Amino acid sequence: MGGKYYNISELAQILNLKDPKTGKFKTHVIRFWETKIKELKADKIINKRRYYSETKVELIKYVKFLLTEKGLRIKGVKDLLKKKNKKLDDDLVSSVDIEYRTTFINNKINKILERLKKLKKLIKTNGKKDTY
Repeated sequence: MGGKYYNISELAQILNLKDPKTGKFKTHVIRFWETKIKELKADKIINKRRYYSETKVELIKYVKFLLTEKGLRIKGVKDLLKKKNKKLDDDLVSSVDIEYRTTFINNKINKILERLKKLKKLIKTNGKKDTY
């Protein structure tokens, strides 16, 4: 069992599958996706609990992107994964992959920018206190 594994609650947090009303993480969404898309099936290790490898987490992030950002339905995602698994050089697969990676990188950049803004504000605030 090499590498890091995540349980279903941790995965729901990583995917930000939070119910805005209750604040609870929606693990049932992941279980539903698992029933429809066999590639997402978790490894059941300790006491038959679901555990997800880092590779599986990346795949599930990709599926979430396809469903939520690209508006694909489950069947479309399954077809796309089938094509990807067969190693077909398909323009659609390639363009979706590029868009996913671009979105992922842009999200990381935005998080970094937000942290930098907070740091800058903190530095300005601390600098003003020192001048009195």
